[in-house]
Amino acid sequence: MKLKHTILFLLLTISQSILAQTAIENLLKPADSLNIQRRNGVIISQAAIATATFVGLNELWYKDYPKSDFHTINDNAEWLQMDKAGHVFSAYQLSKASSDALAWSGVSKKNQLLYGATSGFVMLSAIELLDGYSSKWGASVGDLLANASGTTLYVSQELLWKEQRIVPKFSFHTTPYASARPNVLGSSVTEQVFKDYNGQTYWLSANMHSFFKGSKIPKWLNLAVGYGAEGMITGNDDFTNTLFLPESKRARQYYLSFDVDLTKIETKSHVLKTIFSIFNTVKIPSPTIEFKQFNDVKWHFIYF
Repeated sequence: MKLKHTILFLLLTISQSILAQTAIENLLKPADSLNIQRRNGVIISQAAIATATFVGLNELWYKDYPKSDFHTINDNAEWLQMDKAGHVFSAYQLSKASSDALAWSGVSKKNQLLYGATSGFVMLSAIELLDGYSSKWGASVGDLLANASGTTLYVSQELLWKEQRIVPKFSFHTTPYASARPNVLGSSVTEQVFKDYNGQTYWLSANMHSFFKGSKIPKWLNLAVGYGAEGMITGNDDFTNTLFLPESKRARQYYLSFDVDLTKIETKSHVLKTIFSIFNTVKIPSPTIEFKQFNDVKWHFIYF
């Protein structure tokens, strides 16, 4: 009897898994026409996330600092522009995610770009508004331009090619600089991913088959160029760098590498398509050539 019960349990479990997977597949499948319930759900969800983000930032970040009249700052020279690269990446990915959500709801392509893509720019730029009224910070014109660049990169490709041929991506590796100033660059790996510009690399990953449609190049193969920097303990090149790491020098890094466009991997599974789309924001580790300040070339068998 015990064996029969076990077999019955396994059959029930398998059947439930199949039913659950089918339900998820149906849920993730984009609507063929406008699905008002889905569209309203997307709008409400995005509004709720935006509201929670701004309230949370105000309570955790801005509340303890005095307010001021709205003002701007010029921080374009700080962190060797790594923070600006981050803004381009974030604005692009938020614009794409918002547009994809509306596409899933069956919203027209025009409205996807008009409302979805611009929402990424609006959400990031609203944070600059909070900065602008804080005496400790200020609205960064450079950040606003970087946000606009990220959104423009997404929208222009949809208008020009009706597909995304060039995708901003991100990669990260730990560095010794974070331990020199953990309160700014992060005390844990999780914090360092977001704070330590020395370990971040931002990429533009181009799908080669999209540019050469008649070629035999694999549809998933990309060529990526990356930008990074190191030797940064502070935003500017001041005495703190030599105080903590006397041997370090601030330097820009440029990379050339192969990559994979996960969204080009053919599959009928909407679950896999969703997973591939999410992870396509990350550069696949692969052999890489590094150019430091254009005068020092280094080969990486695998670069993260």
